[in-house]
Amino acid sequence: MAPILNLRDFLDILKKNDQLLVIDTEVDPHLEIAEIHRRIIARQGPALLFTRVKGSTFPVVTNLFGTNKRLELAFGNRPLDFVRQLVNLVEHLMPPKLSTLWQARPLLMQGMKVGLKTVAGAPVMECLQQPTRLGELPMLTSWHSDGGAFVTLPLVYTEHPDGLGHNLGMYRIQRYDDTTTGIHWQIHKGGGFHYHVAEHNNQPLPMTLYIGGPPALMLAAIAPLPENIPELMLASLLQGKKLAMAKDPKGGHRLVAEAEFAVKGMVLPKVRRPEGPFGDHYGYNSLQHDYPVFQTSHLYHRKNAIYPATVVGRPKQEDYFIGDFLQELLSPLFPLVMTGVRQLKTFGETGFHCLAAARVANRYPREAFASGLRILGEGQLSLTKFLLLTDGSIDVADFPKLWQHILERIQWDRDLFVFANVSQDTLDYTGPSVNKGSKAMMMGLGDKRRELPSEFSGSLPAGCTRPVCYLPGTLIVQGKPYADAPKQASELAGYQGVANWPVIVLVDSSSEATLNLQEFLWTFFTRFEPAADIYGASATTQRFHIGLTPPIIFDCRMKPWYTEILEVDPDTKALVDKKIGAMIPTRLR
Repeated sequence: MAPILNLRDFLDILKKNDQLLVIDTEVDPHLEIAEIHRRIIARQGPALLFTRVKGSTFPVVTNLFGTNKRLELAFGNRPLDFVRQLVNLVEHLMPPKLSTLWQARPLLMQGMKVGLKTVAGAPVMECLQQPTRLGELPMLTSWHSDGGAFVTLPLVYTEHPDGLGHNLGMYRIQRYDDTTTGIHWQIHKGGGFHYHVAEHNNQPLPMTLYIGGPPALMLAAIAPLPENIPELMLASLLQGKKLAMAKDPKGGHRLVAEAEFAVKGMVLPKVRRPEGPFGDHYGYNSLQHDYPVFQTSHLYHRKNAIYPATVVGRPKQEDYFIGDFLQELLSPLFPLVMTGVRQLKTFGETGFHCLAAARVANRYPREAFASGLRILGEGQLSLTKFLLLTDGSIDVADFPKLWQHILERIQWDRDLFVFANVSQDTLDYTGPSVNKGSKAMMMGLGDKRRELPSEFSGSLPAGCTRPVCYLPGTLIVQGKPYADAPKQASELAGYQGVANWPVIVLVDSSSEATLNLQEFLWTFFTRFEPAADIYGASATTQRFHIGLTPPIIFDCRMKPWYTEILEVDPDTKALVDKKIGAMIPTRLR
């Protein structure tokens, strides 16, 4: 397939493949666009191009990558084939043989297309604002609880102050006024590391905010690459051609020539402002916290620029499909950088960081444990809250089979590890305070040890109702609200009527938690903290390791300190209900 060099080329392809719906009715970027988007993505509908946006002259496009079909149209099989061939070459290159290099010549030719090139007359610089007028950009407010309007597909470019490479990341941007924004640099993020160095030196950090551009640029910003691996090189690989860059006549960073918008400025040291709240991809509301401030200097944009946006919230949203695509693309590299890891999967149903699983080698006693530590120490994977490990011949992406496989093999006195007092994803509020929490690693190795119950014939203590065996060995039980019965999980663990169950998940609503696999995973893994919410019938300490006796209770009830679940407000729902018939075909409503 021919390289897709900019957003317009991609929209033309979507239109030809009946994957773009043009909406000419006037819509509001405050709540309305987001709700229309959510309804369409729930029906696996097309990308949406809103041509009349209230308060702005720029059209808005959303849901660009919300199906596997559109990701295939954007990138085809070329990037994945390249990565697989590259891994194969590395595995067979030593000792070097002329025949190996000769067979790899198509790969080497493709590699020569990866990189950056300087061009003149960049489209992104066709129009200039100085000073910037950010209020003219149709930034979305996605949820009624959001603290303002945000850039939801921000491509944030920074360079290390000491010349140690660049970072292109997707860090949310909240508009404060025409010339300033918040910049949500979370822990373990490359741009945040750059700012940390600059602030330590009491220097401002130059920053360029791109909005729109080649599809490859947008996905490269999201990819969980190891620190110091250049995202612009990945963008070039995904594009299948060198990425065009242009010199900014006003100085500073070079610009991606085919971007739709480029906003330049500085992030000043030791300056913070409240940022948020924001409805995030875990499906909950993230609270307001102090973050650095981006002070803009000037803004470039193309003539008739198109503003791309996305909407995050309760999975599955557009980021789910992007995340799965990037995992498939990068997965062949995992065994190279993490010896012993055969397959790795993070689950978008849980917001990715809440649950990961790996198939690992266990060639000597407890090698699997070493592989687990390697995963938990690798880049953004270090934010993983719950890690499942097995050495079995099983697809770890198939959660029901994986979970049963592990429960049939786990030794509860030695194969569950909880690591307390560690960092936790900024967006995960299950811990005692922001960025702080715990992790767990759960292993099921070797041969099958037990049969698992699949029907409930026991009894429940008072206050526990509606038992559901959703997966073999796993009983879902509805409890009282946590505020009314904070000790209910520990009491349930010691109740004899459930003693034969390996795992019990205590929830607020059994029917909602078992509606489907998506709801089960989301309820289970986003609502507990390992060090605080796992209980056993009894616990022993041997050689500084805490072992548990089943049943193992996971308390997945909503706690009083958790933030609220994202829900559409009644006014926005009523507005879209009223207008959607004139905008959206019947098949997509």
